[in-house]
Amino acid sequence: MATKRKDKSRVVLKTGEVQRKDGTYQFSWQDSQMKRRFVYARTLDDLREKEKRIQKDKCDGIKTEARYTTIDELFDLWANMKRGLKNNTFENYKYMYNTFVRPVIGSKRISTLKKSDIKKYYNYLVDERNLKPSTIDNIHTVLHQVLQIAVDDDFIRNNPSDNVLRELKKAHCFQSEKRRALTKPEQELFLNFLKTHPVYEHWYPVFAVMIGTGLRVGEVTGLRWCDIDMESGMIDVNHTLVYYDHRTEGSKSGCYFNVNTTKTPASMRQVPMLGFVKEAFEHEKQKQEDLGLHCEVTIDGYTDFIFINRFGQAQHQATLNKAIRRIIRDCNDEQFLHSDEPDVLLPHFSCHSLRHTFTTRMCEAGVNIKVIQDALGHSDISTTLNIYADVTKEMKAEEFKGLDLSLIHISEPTRRRGIS
Repeated sequence: MATKRKDKSRVVLKTGEVQRKDGTYQFSWQDSQMKRRFVYARTLDDLREKEKRIQKDKCDGIKTEARYTTIDELFDLWANMKRGLKNNTFENYKYMYNTFVRPVIGSKRISTLKKSDIKKYYNYLVDERNLKPSTIDNIHTVLHQVLQIAVDDDFIRNNPSDNVLRELKKAHCFQSEKRRALTKPEQELFLNFLKTHPVYEHWYPVFAVMIGTGLRVGEVTGLRWCDIDMESGMIDVNHTLVYYDHRTEGSKSGCYFNVNTTKTPASMRQVPMLGFVKEAFEHEKQKQEDLGLHCEVTIDGYTDFIFINRFGQAQHQATLNKAIRRIIRDCNDEQFLHSDEPDVLLPHFSCHSLRHTFTTRMCEAGVNIKVIQDALGHSDISTTLNIYADVTKEMKAEEFKGLDLSLIHISEPTRRRGIS
């Protein structure tokens, strides 16, 4: 009969338990991959508590090797398996992880990761790194997917990042930044300034098309002359132009353009030209003929782009937004030359604000919500409905302002007559 092992206190040890020379205890077992694993404790009671947790993990189907798996290892697995993302989106996700997650909590073992750890990490991003809510949203998108792999592969029971972002936004009182559409007077000021200003008139066609079609900036800059039919007055949106940093493609690393499919299948659409949009295309064509400009670039087999710079290269979002900032500055300066208190000034806005401006004009005109959805290329009508609700709310507020004024106007003579 085999002699049972005992520790220095003559306590019988179970299978896999050993007391080490320094008096601490060790328990060893084989994981699902038949690899020998070890845990240690100062006392036998502590060791057996750990054994209970290991046994519970086994009973629940949780893989014990998760004890040694780090977030970084899970991310590498996620990156190798991820499919269906556009290159620029995937590169952005990898950048977010490598910049903000890997240096801080990437080496942490998922078996020790708690919801409080994720909360503490997100608070660090807000308080110490001063990141914007949109950036933290992107980080959370990646981190949550990575940790979900651990749940799906039975490494952990629950995803510790579940609902943490929602709680963080409430705790920090984050406000979702609503995109500001130009009002009708602001839109008129903007377009008239571009039409008549000798320095900025070359920008009129591209910005007029954005306001009059609601196309995303990549859809506009990616338009080719063959994508528009001047006779039928239709614009065929079938791709988008993206410009991003290709960080992991070896010798091809760096920032350059690619042509991608549209954002969603619903974004493949045809958009009718309004009168001033058609004129803007004609204006652009005439300007290029007068200056002898031609598209000099081919991107992923696509060429003959409509909106090009003076070197014949494709335009991109950063250049357009910089131009808008200069236009706002000089347009407002001009307004102050005419009056110390101008009736209308241009607010701060971006290219995407022009898409929102188009949507607002359609809502104001009472266009059917389904038509608006199709024109914008929204795959989910709830996105369109949210914008529609915001616009109608603003319109209602304006209507009630007028109602208040009319009531005041009526009530003043009544008060003077002493009628209550």
